[in-house]
Amino acid sequence: MNALGRHILVEFNGCCPDILNDVAVIEESMVTAARNAGATVIQSTFHHFSPFGVSGVVVIQESHLAIHTWPEYGYAAVDLFTCGESVDPWVSFDHLKVAFKAANHSSIEMYRGSLSLLKRIDFKLKNDRKKMEEALVEPKYMRNLWFTDRDENQAFSLRHTGNIMFNETSPYQKVRIFESPEFGRFLALNNMVMCTERDEFHYHEMIAHPVMQTHPNPQRVLVIGGGDGGTIREVLKYPVERVTMVEIDEAVVRASKQFLPTISSEFGNPRLDLRIGDGIQYVREVEQESFDVIIVDGSDPVGPAEGLFSEEFYRNCMRALRKGGLLVTQGESPLFQEKAFKETNQVLKKIFGAEKVKTLLFFAPSYPTGMWSHQTACKGDLNPAKDFSQEKARLFTKEHGLKYYSEKVHESAFQLPGFVKTMLNENV
Repeated sequence: MNALGRHILVEFNGCCPDILNDVAVIEESMVTAARNAGATVIQSTFHHFSPFGVSGVVVIQESHLAIHTWPEYGYAAVDLFTCGESVDPWVSFDHLKVAFKAANHSSIEMYRGSLSLLKRIDFKLKNDRKKMEEALVEPKYMRNLWFTDRDENQAFSLRHTGNIMFNETSPYQKVRIFESPEFGRFLALNNMVMCTERDEFHYHEMIAHPVMQTHPNPQRVLVIGGGDGGTIREVLKYPVERVTMVEIDEAVVRASKQFLPTISSEFGNPRLDLRIGDGIQYVREVEQESFDVIIVDGSDPVGPAEGLFSEEFYRNCMRALRKGGLLVTQGESPLFQEKAFKETNQVLKKIFGAEKVKTLLFFAPSYPTGMWSHQTACKGDLNPAKDFSQEKARLFTKEHGLKYYSEKVHESAFQLPGFVKTMLNENV
């Protein structure tokens, strides 16, 4: 070869979309392709972009392999560059064509650094070359994979180990559990982060305790969604008679039980009535005035959770509440999901009355923008913003070692900033 390196540019078409959207599979395929060709892998860096696409590079001692995918088109653009004659980039090409299940491809090979056009420069190294070569050690392979939860304007990324602990596509969604160096294990549904071991208590304590502390004697509690188990873990800290949990996706419960034990610790509690089914249908059919508290722990308003944001659903929730009962629902972020945030608030006010609906804010580092909300409604005269005992909340917080909720946090969470009041037409 009369050149310094070989450069192959490849377009793979008709590939399997699921493979092209799987950052772990893409990374494994690219690393294996490099090793099969005889390359020495030094580092891999890959990002997944929610909802579609993977981009990454494998750095090899002999140069690099790079890729970007468009799963929605079944298309991948690949760049294979190897230096010297010890590595054959076409071996990498052959592996990737099979790994991506490509129906067809186009490729072009270029020889880079033609020796007929270059003149070697004779220069001396500062240190003796022989001694340097003797001191060289085999480079250590490092992995650098990133999971990205994003919309068209913003994103949140977590570095993870690359080993997917749970990976299953249920009839409703793609359920995965990853492991992150900074946030521990995290649950992702349809490539959106649902909870992480590091900060899940922010969300779960704040969806449960403000309403549970407000109700004078909650005995029957309904939780819709919440398949990771964090919400029922908090609710079952109270001397309730029965918690009915309706989760549509059995795979979420099974994954959480197996890989998120600190979050799912109460699934075996005898006071829990776990039902795998449609929460929307359940509240439509349940006997009226069955529950003291209803907690709607759903994901974003897409896929199986979309119906949890409808007027019909909340009217059925009101019907299922006993007199004086309280409802709390995951309310999205006023900065990230402004439309869903406002519409949920408007629907609740239409059903329960404007004076009966209160919004609380809290910090959730692993959720887009870091600011999240829960929205509460009462079938009676209770006001969660003030109708609770601070002393009772203080003692409860201390007894159970709560890490986010406290009597002071409870009180302050309902104090909304001006821009949120403007969104909700509550400036008066």
